[in-house]
Amino acid sequence: MKLHVISRDEVAAAVTMAQAIETVKKAFGQLSKGKASVPVRTQLGVPLHDGVTLFMPAYLEQTDELGMKMVSVFSGNMATGLPTINAMVILVDAQTGLPTAIIDGTYLTALRTGAASGVATDLLARKDASTVAVLGTGAQGRTQLQAVCTVRPIDKVFVFDAREAAALAFEKEMADSLGIDIEVTKNAADAIRDADVICTATTSSKPVFAHSDLSAGTHINAIGSFTPTMQELPPETVENALLIVDSREAVWAESGDLIIPRREGRISDESVHAEIGEIINAERPGRTDDDQITLFKSVGNAVQDVSVGARVLSEAIAKGLGTLVEL
Repeated sequence: MKLHVISRDEVAAAVTMAQAIETVKKAFGQLSKGKASVPVRTQLGVPLHDGVTLFMPAYLEQTDELGMKMVSVFSGNMATGLPTINAMVILVDAQTGLPTAIIDGTYLTALRTGAASGVATDLLARKDASTVAVLGTGAQGRTQLQAVCTVRPIDKVFVFDAREAAALAFEKEMADSLGIDIEVTKNAADAIRDADVICTATTSSKPVFAHSDLSAGTHINAIGSFTPTMQELPPETVENALLIVDSREAVWAESGDLIIPRREGRISDESVHAEIGEIINAERPGRTDDDQITLFKSVGNAVQDVSVGARVLSEAIAKGLGTLVEL
């Protein structure tokens, strides 16, 4: 049995952000049509080491793609210089059940998460959006910015991170790679005040900005909160924004950004306007005026990993990337 092993650098060389956005858009469409089988992810906590490992399988019926991602989030790694998030994606031939690829999932996770926000920004942000705020400057913050810049003509970026050194490193790297003006701010309020699009990519357990600092017409991509105790967003924002999610089932099971305000009586299940796939499939409308605050809340879905992983494998084979091993 032969298996393709694809490294992080080969993932980056195989698929562009634009291709990832296109792929994830189709995957979300399948998910909301009921054409994908995606159990709610299994979370295995490792409290002794302040970590959690998640197992995320999916089968996409229309594209006949099958696989699983295993991802670990260990916040203590930051102190030792190791990545907080580490992952791998395993692809399986849907016709035979034989494994076909093992793909570095750490960058792929950041890529597909950025791509989801790219899809949401393209569908929900104002067409004239030109400024972005990024709160959280890890790997996810980088691909969030790349994705927004792929779908909107961004000319100014405001960045805030509680770790100033990380924010300054982000500023230099992303300014060089994207060729746009990036400013590190002293606090979140200064970052979001003039932003047309806001991306939150933190592991915070309390809101990272104040609702009163938002401007009318802002679009928010909130991707950091993926457990019931994590909360990046002010409850007032969740209560008042046009709320779009990646998966209703998943966000109500996993995201403190929604679970906490619901427990407080601020929102209900009906507060979710749509899944992003329903907007893709033209089953629900998106933004209806330029003053609306739109909010895309994503906890991540295995259809993203499997679909982008399949795209990576296809492009890698075409470009001669990856290593073929015999098991």
